[in-house]
Amino acid sequence: MSIFSEARREFWRSYTSKAGTFFIILLSLISLVVVLTMPLDFGTKYWSNPIYWVDYPKTSPPAWINTFMSEKLVEHQVLYSYTPVQVEDLGGSYMKIYSFTYDFKYNQFPSFLTFRIRGLTFYENPPVIRVHIIRPDNKIISLLTYPVSTEGVSQTAPYVLYKTEPKRFLLSGDPSLFRVLSDFLYKEFHISYSPEKVYSVGVEKIIFGVPKDDNSFEPLNGKYQVNILLYCENENDSLGEVAMVFGGRVYGLMGTDTLGRDLFQGLLFGFPVALLIGLATSILSTILGAVLGIVSGYIGGKTDILIQRIADIVNNIPLLPLLIFFTFIFGGKLWVIVLILVIFGWPSLTIIVRSMVLSLKSSNFVEAAVAVGANSIRIMARHIFPQVAPFILAQLIFYTPQAILSESALSFLGLGDPSIPTWGQILDYAFRNGAVYLGYWWWILPPGLLIILSAITFVLLALGLEPVVNPRLRRRR
Repeated sequence: MSIFSEARREFWRSYTSKAGTFFIILLSLISLVVVLTMPLDFGTKYWSNPIYWVDYPKTSPPAWINTFMSEKLVEHQVLYSYTPVQVEDLGGSYMKIYSFTYDFKYNQFPSFLTFRIRGLTFYENPPVIRVHIIRPDNKIISLLTYPVSTEGVSQTAPYVLYKTEPKRFLLSGDPSLFRVLSDFLYKEFHISYSPEKVYSVGVEKIIFGVPKDDNSFEPLNGKYQVNILLYCENENDSLGEVAMVFGGRVYGLMGTDTLGRDLFQGLLFGFPVALLIGLATSILSTILGAVLGIVSGYIGGKTDILIQRIADIVNNIPLLPLLIFFTFIFGGKLWVIVLILVIFGWPSLTIIVRSMVLSLKSSNFVEAAVAVGANSIRIMARHIFPQVAPFILAQLIFYTPQAILSESALSFLGLGDPSIPTWGQILDYAFRNGAVYLGYWWWILPPGLLIILSAITFVLLALGLEPVVNPRLRRRR
């Protein structure tokens, strides 16, 4: 049996090794999926862009909490339509109908309503867009009438508007809708509400509710059909996307923060960032420390003294204050954090490897290699390094959680890279917005637990490697 087969067998004996292997595979697979499916500029293009999250609810808990609640909270929904369900020829013009259905089944009302369009294309005169909703009681409410304007548009036909940034209409704050709903209440329920009172009551209660004798509204559950009508002169005029946002009180798997950012997306993007920081730092630190330790122990003399004095000095410098100082001076970029961790992370390994090399230097196989004329580089690479390699590998794995925790600490202190969402950065933003005092547990617990999980994963792997590195810890057969 080869030495590698025996080491693998010994490593796989313990439950800690199996648990660590399972978690590292899980973290790696999630990181791979994130890298392949999410844009690499997610931090700057989406996460740090408040406009992107304007249609999301603010500080909403995850939707799965409804499973444990007797009275379900309204779930945030965005309904889309990309192609018209019907096209009518009106004789010289056309009407294209986009439609979708909203199933309302809650005892509360939506928190807001937003309508948006993207990719409007027309060839002649600007079209007109109308939106109306058909309630379960067959009453119809006209939500919006929007004559498209080409003011400031310098392009020639075909005209394409709202291609990159959609056109949004916050229906909850539309004064024209206040007047429409005032007329609706008078016509359908013989209730006289001024537009100002409609605003104070809330358009969501009137659209999705039925008035009661005490002037309050009770929810009208059922299916609401939303129709978007595009009146155009050219048959080829079209809308790339129409969407209606029904604001809710719960959202997604991990909820949202005060900006409406989907915390699940931010936490996912943190997986490859954590692994990148941890592995890059530990690999570079381990290579530097191992090389200097082997050279120091085998060459000896002034080289040994110089390396060891530098290692002693660097090893006794407190790391966290230096990290804070240098990231404050040079900025919290990831490469700056990794570079500082590498510069101050190698000495302890150098000191330990040197002591191991000193004992190996006088061994028979090294003396035999010297006797046959092998040079120092060959001896260090072919004869000494394989003997200390298992210990170096164990230290490499053990250094990884230290790097992850250091980056998380810097981000928590507000010194991380603001362009990249990390778990520490999410925690920092949560604490700065009082998430602990306001009870926003979904904003604090997931990133904290992921930091702990990633650190424990590498600790388990390091513990599993200890019997391989130290034969005295191996189980007796």
